[in-house]
Amino acid sequence: MTPALEVTGLTKNYGALSVIKDFCIRVAPGERRLILGPNGAGKTTLFNLISGDISPSAGSIRMFGEDVSRLATSRRVSFGLARTYQILTLFPNDTVLHNVKLSLLGKNRIRWRVWQDFDALEDLNDRAMAVLEKVNLAPLARLPLSSTSYGEKRRLEIALALAQAPRILLLDEPLAGLSSGEREHVRALLEKVPRSIAIVMIEHDMDVALSFAENISLIHYGKLIVDGNRADVAAHPRTREIYLGH
Repeated sequence: MTPALEVTGLTKNYGALSVIKDFCIRVAPGERRLILGPNGAGKTTLFNLISGDISPSAGSIRMFGEDVSRLATSRRVSFGLARTYQILTLFPNDTVLHNVKLSLLGKNRIRWRVWQDFDALEDLNDRAMAVLEKVNLAPLARLPLSSTSYGEKRRLEIALALAQAPRILLLDEPLAGLSSGEREHVRALLEKVPRSIAIVMIEHDMDVALSFAENISLIHYGKLIVDGNRADVAAHPRTREIYLGH
């Protein structure tokens, strides 16, 4: 089976500093993969390389067999890639609904129809409301984003990524900073993501790793240290040494 995502020999150098070092992973279609590691391990840099936000110094990135290593981020989206960011990237002065509509425009030809009244596009409104229904945010549709909670913003960001109909979804610490109740909302949302979508998630919480991921890649100082199913990685002595501290 052709992997949804295949990273081979990926390296990112900043002068003499290597942030990612000869990194390799293969993610199957529909797989749930966790990228685990301490702060400063290079996890977000890895995501930035995969999404095209920064260029690699060496190595290759393939999506469903196609080499996308040198493609712009917008081109990678056309291969089915979507992501969230560790720091929220939303439009705080717009309504919740307007944020979703902007996301839906990303892969829609109507974005070029600059003469049309954006608010009058009923089909776009309906699709945006459907997205909000899936994440239980429809009652907040007309509220300015600035008046919603941090947990609601996190759910909205995941909704925006899912609105792109991705085949690969990168989630950068979607549970960070959430209360226990908000974490449960997001975890329930992730469990409902269709198996047609491969999810690669960065997270620090080992409990989340064991409940969510089928396979785990442990990264430390930019290098892949342990890679395998969740039971094997959790029991590996290097995981205990690097991540658990003993």
